[in-house]
Amino acid sequence: MPSKPSKSLETFDNPNPDRDYHIHMEIPEFTCLCPKTGQPDFATLILDYIPDQKCVELKSLKLYIWSFRNEGAFHEAVTNRILDDLVKATKPRYMRLTAKFYVRGGIFTNVVAEHRKSGWKPKPTVELAQFASESNTRG
Repeated sequence: MPSKPSKSLETFDNPNPDRDYHIHMEIPEFTCLCPKTGQPDFATLILDYIPDQKCVELKSLKLYIWSFRNEGAFHEAVTNRILDDLVKATKPRYMRLTAKFYVRGGIFTNVVAEHRKSGWKPKPTVELAQFASESNTRG
């Protein structure tokens, strides 16, 4: 039986809830309809998050994203709605959704929406030294 679009987002238990780690997803086939003209809008969605107790299940995410294909929505509204739904389902420590809409009328639109769990602060980034192979040659 073929899959169908769905507004349901499934989750699974975070296998490492004691660690902050970054999940990065790129969704290059997002489509919705312009609410003014009814023409299709296309975007690449970039989802970055640090899970808490739950992670989003990928097949349900695919079917959820597919569910917008025939809906009219302004770029700003649909980006925030998707973020709100993902936050509601997963309750992450941190989540950012970047929606990079393709050109329409000579204008590219990027919308970035973020969520940060109350009280959560990221740990400092560790910068590791890079060694250039040319400068480390032995001779």
